[in-house]
Amino acid sequence: MARKWVYKFSEGNAGMRELLGGKGANLAEMTNIGLPVPQGFTITTEACTQYYEDGREINPEIQGQINEYIVKMEEMTGKKFGDKENPLLVSVRSGARASMPGMMDTILNLGLNEDVVNVLAEKSGNARWAWDCYRRFIQMYSDVVMEVGKKYFEELIDKMKEARGVKQDVELTADDLKELANQFKAEYKEKIGSEFPSDPKEQLMGAIKAVFRSWDNPRANVYRRDNDIPYSWGTAVNVQSMAFGNMGDDCGTGVAFTRDPATGERGLFGEFLTNAQGEDVVAGVRTPMHIKEMEQKFPEAFKQFVEVCKTLENHYRDMQDMEFTVEHGKLYMLQTRNGKRTAQAALKIACDLVDEGMRTEEEAVAMIDPRNLDTLLHPQFDQKALKAATPMGKGLGASPGAAFGKVVFTAEDAVEWAERGEKVVLVRLETSPEDISGMKSAQGILTVRGGMTSHAAVVARGMGKCCVSGCGDIVMNEAEKKFTLAGKTFKEGDSISIDGTTGNIYEGVIATVDATIAGEFGRIMAWADKYRRLKVRTNADTPTDAKKARELGAEGIGLCRTEHMFFEADRIAAFREMICSDTVEEREEALAKILPYQQKDFEELYEALEGCPVTIRFLDPPLHEFVPTTEPEIEKLAAAKHKSVQEIKDYIASLHEFNPMMGHRGCRLAVTYPEIAAMQTKAVIRAAIEVQKRHSDWTVKPEIMIPLVCELKELKYVKKTVVEIADAEIKAAGAALEYEVGTMIEIPRACLTADEIAKDADFFCFGTNDLTQMTFGFSRDDAGKFLNSYYDAKIFENDPFAKLDQNGVGKLMEMAITLGKPVNEKLHIGICGEHGGDPSSVEFCHRIGLDYVSCSPFRVPVARLAAAQAAIAEKK
Repeated sequence: MARKWVYKFSEGNAGMRELLGGKGANLAEMTNIGLPVPQGFTITTEACTQYYEDGREINPEIQGQINEYIVKMEEMTGKKFGDKENPLLVSVRSGARASMPGMMDTILNLGLNEDVVNVLAEKSGNARWAWDCYRRFIQMYSDVVMEVGKKYFEELIDKMKEARGVKQDVELTADDLKELANQFKAEYKEKIGSEFPSDPKEQLMGAIKAVFRSWDNPRANVYRRDNDIPYSWGTAVNVQSMAFGNMGDDCGTGVAFTRDPATGERGLFGEFLTNAQGEDVVAGVRTPMHIKEMEQKFPEAFKQFVEVCKTLENHYRDMQDMEFTVEHGKLYMLQTRNGKRTAQAALKIACDLVDEGMRTEEEAVAMIDPRNLDTLLHPQFDQKALKAATPMGKGLGASPGAAFGKVVFTAEDAVEWAERGEKVVLVRLETSPEDISGMKSAQGILTVRGGMTSHAAVVARGMGKCCVSGCGDIVMNEAEKKFTLAGKTFKEGDSISIDGTTGNIYEGVIATVDATIAGEFGRIMAWADKYRRLKVRTNADTPTDAKKARELGAEGIGLCRTEHMFFEADRIAAFREMICSDTVEEREEALAKILPYQQKDFEELYEALEGCPVTIRFLDPPLHEFVPTTEPEIEKLAAAKHKSVQEIKDYIASLHEFNPMMGHRGCRLAVTYPEIAAMQTKAVIRAAIEVQKRHSDWTVKPEIMIPLVCELKELKYVKKTVVEIADAEIKAAGAALEYEVGTMIEIPRACLTADEIAKDADFFCFGTNDLTQMTFGFSRDDAGKFLNSYYDAKIFENDPFAKLDQNGVGKLMEMAITLGKPVNEKLHIGICGEHGGDPSSVEFCHRIGLDYVSCSPFRVPVARLAAAQAAIAEKK
């Protein structure tokens, strides 16, 4: 039996979203509940997938079914394609499973040609309307189907308005529009080399192909990547008989929401235009009126519309976004969908729906997109000021929030300017660990290179700093402290503003407003905590970050990167002395200077976490990251070590590694220099004993994490040092302190031999940033050079450093759990890579049975919500 590729609206329902797309399923549902929907049919998402499989062609079987349904549509409407008596005109619209507003293409008034226009003009007695429809159709068809581009037509319209001395399109007469239509056709012929198609069926096939094709346009591909929508889903196509809002002053078109999408307040929110078609409202060609004004113009249609809104909201039990048309006073519903909303509105709507008895707590939690919560926690641009501003460039929105300030080019300058009270934006080619103090001092960070998981992005998200990364259009001149963007050169001290949510970059200062966390936020989070199984910890290296994470609901620290503590000015000198030491004694002497600082750091972290678990990762990066780079710093180190400048330079050169990601780092440092691990153990244990004394009601239980282990003997070797020192410290203090020693699983071999490693590890923590690098065999800092080509070639759908690769890296994680748990039943397992704050990755972690996820402080609420949604979905 032949496959069914096409459905009448009356044959579908809301449950067929995967096959009919969101728009098609909702048109079917509205038809079923008796709302006034102009009838038509939907070509399925499977037909779109087939179109790509068939080399971007619509095969004869699908074409045959489309032709069959054209006949059925003609029967339903009593109108015929290309007819001289009662011609049928249709709209052709895309509709994917997931709402993708404005990403794909629409064509209105399809079915027109010279003959049909004349028939319509005569029959309706409204020649202006007929020619208006025709010129719109030529323009849309040329743009969407033949890819001629809107601007050529807009120029012709502007010329015509100027010649006639009018401001608005609606002031052009029937003769003006007829002349425009002919000019448009001439433009089409010049660009395409053939006449504008006059056969409605040929037009329809062209339009259907164009909608299928638009599934693969650049803006749709980017939107899908940002919103986790798989390429394989495809889009459906909806062919619907036209309802005309542009037939005169008793007609109009509008878009409305059943609640305010910005605030979530109950009540109609929307806009309406008389004598217009849908795209006029969306494109902002004319200024629309508030939806309430429709009541004066069309009291009957408005009354009916209010009823329809009530029906739809009760039916879908969610805020609806609707498009409608009024034709000679009669209402037609063109679409409905669950409306896109701000994070603030999402929380309010979800809570209100529970209070109104329309949703359960679990349903309310499941309704909210966790990714949007990020925006609630960071300063935002003032919306009025933002509307008046035009971006001069765009990078990747790598860490949400908004920032403005004076441009500085080095971390040192950022610190110095900030101490003088200046607001600064740090602009770098890319950032590195030693820029951390400058990143802290800056309002925001802008980089030329790097992706969503570059150093700048990861660290900025951890700090809750706004960051725009990878703006390749910037021409950088770090030596002269200036950069060029959009033809303008910015020097140190010039002001810019950056938006870490959209990636937009603006010249000058745009005012920001602080984020406010409303009561609904707390309510939703309390419900989320009630239903989730996964614990949520944070990645934090400073008391400030730890306190912020605790405020946002973190239940422990899953990763404290101790190397970040060595970059502070008062310790880096001692650490460099340690690196350049010739003997163990010299190294121990230098480390002894750092010990009190480390101990104080850990005490502050334990205090901030109020007795919750704290996982401390021992030193991880290669030593070359800590050495001085400037002449004065090298001279200072030479003096401290009583060596010549040349000797220090030679030693620094000897630290150079060809592949530092896989070099002398992690536990390898502790094997080579056990004294580093010894000093860190003393600091961890002494701090825990101190804090436990101060707070007898807390259980301070440090978790010491050995990084980059790939072999049991390695872990045993380093653990022996840790246990000997720790036990001696506890005994000397006469304390009763428990501690754990575990490992970070970030090398594929560790996953493959997890049954051995688990014998000696108290816990595993997946470092998925490195595990992803090692598994894919490319560095996250260099991936930006080729990822876009991989997206274009459809090799990758998204960045594996931003969204966990469940097929490869995920399989290794599952293997490690399956091998490790039976060997050591007390083994607890978490994740502390950037993926710990990505909703789809959190869902995967829930599914494979991790105990906790750990993420940067500002992503803690995101992870809490995602963990709850995973538990609720599993229950379903």
